[in-house]
Order: sequence, then C-alpha cells, then structure tokens
Amino acid sequence: MKKVFIVGSSGTTGLRLRNRLLERSDVELLEIDEKLRRDAGEIERLMGLSDFCFLCLPDEAAREMAALSAAKKTRLIDASTAHRCSDTWVYGFPELSSSQRLQIEKAKRVAVPGCHALGIIALTAPLTQTGLMPLNYPLCCTGITGYSGGGKQMIAEYESQETPLSPKQYAMAQSHKHLPEIVRHCNLSHAPVFSPIVSNFYSGMLISICLHTSRLTWKVSPDDIRDIYKSHYAAAALIDVVDDAPSSLYAEALSGRDDMQIYVSGNDERILVSALYDNLGKGASGAAIQCFNIMSGADERGGLKIS
Repeated sequence: MKKVFIVGSSGTTGLRLRNRLLERSDVELLEIDEKLRRDAGEIERLMGLSDFCFLCLPDEAAREMAALSAAKKTRLIDASTAHRCSDTWVYGFPELSSSQRLQIEKAKRVAVPGCHALGIIALTAPLTQTGLMPLNYPLCCTGITGYSGGGKQMIAEYESQETPLSPKQYAMAQSHKHLPEIVRHCNLSHAPVFSPIVSNFYSGMLISICLHTSRLTWKVSPDDIRDIYKSHYAAAALIDVVDDAPSSLYAEALSGRDDMQIYVSGNDERILVSALYDNLGKGASGAAIQCFNIMSGADERGGLKIS
C-alpha cells in the first residue's frame, strides 16, 4: 500500500483527486488537520511520511513545496504550471511517446499537463512527430471549457448568477500560461494563436485545431489524419480515436470522466481535429492519478472513471 499526501486538497483539482484516492484499497491517504494546513512544519512532516505527494497549489507555493521535499524520499506529482517546462521534471503526458511513459515510470518528479495544453499537444504532437505538420505551421487553436477550470472564484461567479452568463473569450493578448508547454512539448518554432472560451457548464473541455492541408508537408485526407492518430494512440489506455466523423460535439459530454476522445472531420482541403475530455479529469486530477499509477506500478486505469 502506498502512502499518499495531497498538498492543497481543498481546491477543485485537489478535491477530485482526494475523492478518487479515498475509493482505493491500495492507497493510504495521509490527511492534514484543517487547522494546520498552512503549517510548513506539519506539511513537511507528512511529506516525509509519504511515498507520493501531489501538489495542487499556485505556482509559487508549488515551487516552495518542491524545495521543501528535495531531500525526502517522496515522489512528487505537481498539478501547477510551475514545473511543466523544467529540465529536471518529467512531463506527465505518457501518451506523448513510448519513451515518455518510461520516463514517468522512473521519475521522482512529474509535472501534470495544463488542461488546455493537454488537448492541443494530444492533437499536434503526433502530426509534428511524423513530419506532416511543419514546426513553423501557423497553428490556430480553440478551447471551450467549463467554469470549474477557473477555480473557486470563477465557480462562485458562475453559480451566483440568476441568469446564466454567456460564453466568455479570454487571454486575448495571446499570453495564456499554457502556451510555453505547448511549444516545448510539440517542438514548435513559435506559439500558436490560442482562443480559450469559458462557458456556463461546470466541467468538460473541447479543443479544436483547424488544418489547411495545403500548408502540410504532404497531401492528406481526414482518413489519413485519423490513421496517424490511431497509430500513435494504438496502445493508449485512456485516449480513444473515434472512427466516425462528427456532425457536432458537446464540450461537457465527458464531464466526470478521466479519458479523452479524438475526432477528425472536414474535407481534403480543411480538416478539423478535436479532443474531447474533462478539464478536471484527463485535464487535471485524472492525469495526475494516471501518472501515479504508472509510477507506482498499479493498473494504469486504477481509480479512474472512463464510462
């Protein structure tokens, strides 16, 4: 049985992570007294007792906790933005490549992908790795997410309204915090244009990328793109490439689940590729638990909801 401690278990990611882990018989969850949750000494003590420690914190606090645990045996899984582009941390997207999974398995420190970044990388990396998408491709991405991705303040804002808020586009200055990890882990020469939109549903996410086939390295059809994804994700336990081209998709369709579905539609000139998942599932706590499972030698799907 693995001893696990969550630093920051009261936020949206931490709460779902805690609930998933409490259901498991192979995990002993170490919990901090509510009165001591900001006590560095008590946090350090529980870190020292744990085999694995999840960090569900703001970036600066995550860096402080990582430094605090440096000499301890505990293996860290960080859900913040702080370490996703660090050379000393392993990026927690096992489906990125076969070598990525092995790195996660052996890692002492793993940084879980950002929710938007995960979908963009899942759609883009197989295309850049095959050489079909040039590294300087003018990538444009759209992301639609539930309001839980904004944390407690945004949840309160949306749930206090008598009249539902309309969808909101944000980060319009093109400085979204997930862009650096997208560039790094897709080996892009520059950041994509990214249009994130938050809407009036609790959780779920839909990422879409438009491909002009004339700008790709060779001529392809939607079926060719689908075949590339099927080959790349053939062994993936939590990513399914759907055979049928959709006529429509709903962003909250996989709310509450920890898997991802990839769709390909369009025509031989313009192809739309889409990733559907839950921003709190595969986009956050689900991804963290998947990494924990790989690192601890458990069933990769252990404790996760995929239906």
